[in-house]
Amino acid sequence: MPGQAPARVDPMMPTLYTVDAFHQDNHDTFTLDLHAPTGSVLSFEPGQFNMLYVFGVGEIPISISSDPADTSRLLHTTRVVGTVTRAMSNLRPGDTIGVRGPFGHGWPLSAAEGKDVVIVTGGIGLAPLRPALYAMLGARDRFGKIVLLYGARTPEDILYWEELEAWRARFDLEVHVTVDRATGDWRGNVGVVTKLIPRAPFDPRNTVSLTCGPEIMMRFTTQELAKRGVAGDDVFVSMERNMKCAVGLCGHCQYGPSFVCKDGPVYPYPEIASIFGVPEV
Repeated sequence: MPGQAPARVDPMMPTLYTVDAFHQDNHDTFTLDLHAPTGSVLSFEPGQFNMLYVFGVGEIPISISSDPADTSRLLHTTRVVGTVTRAMSNLRPGDTIGVRGPFGHGWPLSAAEGKDVVIVTGGIGLAPLRPALYAMLGARDRFGKIVLLYGARTPEDILYWEELEAWRARFDLEVHVTVDRATGDWRGNVGVVTKLIPRAPFDPRNTVSLTCGPEIMMRFTTQELAKRGVAGDDVFVSMERNMKCAVGLCGHCQYGPSFVCKDGPVYPYPEIASIFGVPEV
């Protein structure tokens, strides 16, 4: 009827997506390339997540790792860590999967415009930050220096090898990769990723930092950034918690007074500093 408000989409109802491609990134990590239903357009903010539902098995939250400018497909990178991800690792082109989302607050890229941006990430934490890199490189003139500091356990655990090589070849992006333990013919940096921060090329008085990875890594990252002189208000972290409903009803992802699914997963560091790293929180 004329003037009638459009029907609201039920956030608890998954949409069926088709698996277009399956990529084995390393021994325990893979990427699903999902195609949107005909006529569907999914817009999302870099840093948001979806709930992925494998029929007959279960549902888990996974950050979106694709280019936000491409609304016809979704990429999700995850590691095999349980029943649902193991079932997901067996999906192949033509299979279907349920998708709910996107949910949560993403990276504050508008606040980073006109500033240097330093991205510090470890392991699979690069996946939630990849859309932010896509977005910034797509509007490169809006940002100062863009620096990516990425750490992995071994060279075999590094994600997105070809893309990292392509990024490193650019003149408008600084990429530094390190591994905890060198194997094979690795000739790059060795050590934890926080050791790269003291010599990274950025202006700490005019920098926004985005970080995602293990909580202990993020805790030491905030300390090293503070030593460089980066203001706490300019440091943003992504908290990965056990989201179940994704709409703030079940309480599984409660983090102090907030719910990660609604108030996160990206937080300004001062907002959670008092409980960050506290056991059992």
